Parts: sequence; structure tokens; C-alpha cells
Amino acid sequence: MEDQKMDNLLNLASDSTEEERRKSGNLNVGYTQETGMWDIVIKYSGEIGALSGEGVRAAPLLGGYAVVTLPERQLESFVSQPQIEFAEMPKRLYFQVDQGTEASCIRPVQREIDGEPGLTGKGVLIGIVDSGVDYRHPDFQREDVTSRILKLWDQSAPKEAGRPPEGYFLGAEYGEEEINRALELPEEEGRLLVPQQDLSGHGTAVLGIAAGNGRASGGVYRGVACESDIIAVKMGTPRENSFPRTTELMQGVDYLVRQALRLGRPMAVNLSFGNNYGSHEPYN
Repeated sequence: MEDQKMDNLLNLASDSTEEERRKSGNLNVGYTQETGMWDIVIKYSGEIGALSGEGVRAAPLLGGYAVVTLPERQLESFVSQPQIEFAEMPKRLYFQVDQGTEASCIRPVQREIDGEPGLTGKGVLIGIVDSGVDYRHPDFQREDVTSRILKLWDQSAPKEAGRPPEGYFLGAEYGEEEINRALELPEEEGRLLVPQQDLSGHGTAVLGIAAGNGRASGGVYRGVACESDIIAVKMGTPRENSFPRTTELMQGVDYLVRQALRLGRPMAVNLSFGNNYGSHEPYN
């Protein structure tokens, strides 16, 4: 029987058999067949203790909500109590990176259609200026385990490293050959050859969305330009109470553009650092 306090899915689940719920894939979310118990979310008023009962366990949350675990046979009688304002079944969660690429229509343009290859970023450069990159991550390696990173400029490398890119005065630049040699070595030895690290993980995550090829997940969680080559810049070490400065960001972008011109290839640049300085007045 439909209960107006229950959401539509919970009403439907309560009127369905276990087999129907199992086949649907959605109506059994929150139900454990082995124990015959439901997990539900409720909005309630009054004291949570008044809602207790045999086999009922309630975890109160802020705002008058609670997560309740109870036997299926008690579901309708429990929800009918006057203190219960609303009840719903849980919803299944998914990895957002997979949902995001589908929702933004990336997956369709990556697929082969009528023998024509999809758009995967092949031949294109992805440039990023961020907190660095975990160059040992499988998503930034080809099938032969060579690196997709053609250049890596670590602006935060100490002065004694003494090897900034030509025309610049910060940090150390590492090329594709050095990165590949580092990948061939055990991690501890490889880190000595190319010591750049992404300590926050931000740059690695952003680059994974932009250009990861999904090797770490068997191709499931691919980025947008999954067959592109990569040029990465790790910005200089943050000062006290500050992120890196615009001077380092500007040099990083300049470096990326010069690399694209040198190679004669198109490049898309990702910047996930920013600020809100300057006028906020609208243009007339």
C-alpha cells in the first residue's frame, strides 16, 4: 500500500518481491537480502529515542535527519509513526569522473564511428601549469610503458639543480629520455634521477581529467585527450601563507607556448590556479 511519507522508489520497493527488486537493479539499494534488513533515510521530529524498536537502529544526523536500519517487516509500521515526516531509500553513488565525461559528451566523440576513428587528442599537446604531476602514474604512460610526458619543468627544484630551461632562471627541466630512464629504474632510484613530485596531488588529478589514458583502470576512466602528448610545469615553491605567484604562472604558460611552437604542434593549456584580483565592474 502506498505511503505518502515514503518516496516513490521506497513505495515501489515495499510493494515488490525480492526477485523484482533484484532484477530492477535500483529497488534493492539499501536492502540486504541475507539479513532481511533495510537502510533508509528519514526526516523526523522530536526525540530519536522514541523511534527505537525491536531490531531498529537509528543514527541521528544534524538537521533532524537520521539513517535507520530496520527489518523489512517493520518498514511500513515504522514509517507510519507520527514523528516520521519523510522516508526514502538510499541512492547508489558512482565515480564522478566516469559520469562527468559521459555527461559532457566526451565519450561519444571518442568512439569510432563507421570506421572513422574518434577524437582522442592524438597529435595534440596538452600543457598544464599546476602543482606538478606523478610522472610514474600509468595513465601518463603508453602501452610500452614509455612516458607520454615530453617535457617536465619543475620550477620548485633547488638552485643547486642548476638546469632551468633555456631563457629561464628557475628550477630544473627534464626531457622525455630522462623520464623514461627513471621509469625503467626502481622507484627510489628513479626519483633520484627525476626528483619532481606532486605533493598535493592536484596537478595529477587535473591532468588525469584532461589527458589520462585510463591504463590504471583498464581503460575505464579515461580523460578527454587520452592519446595526446603532455608538457607539464610544476610551479615554484609557495611562499609563507601563499600559493605560487603570477610571475611563475606567466613563465610557465610562456614555456608551454614556446614548446608548442618549437614542435610545430597544436596545444591546449589547462590552468586550474587563479585569483580574483582586478576590477569586477561589468563592461558597458
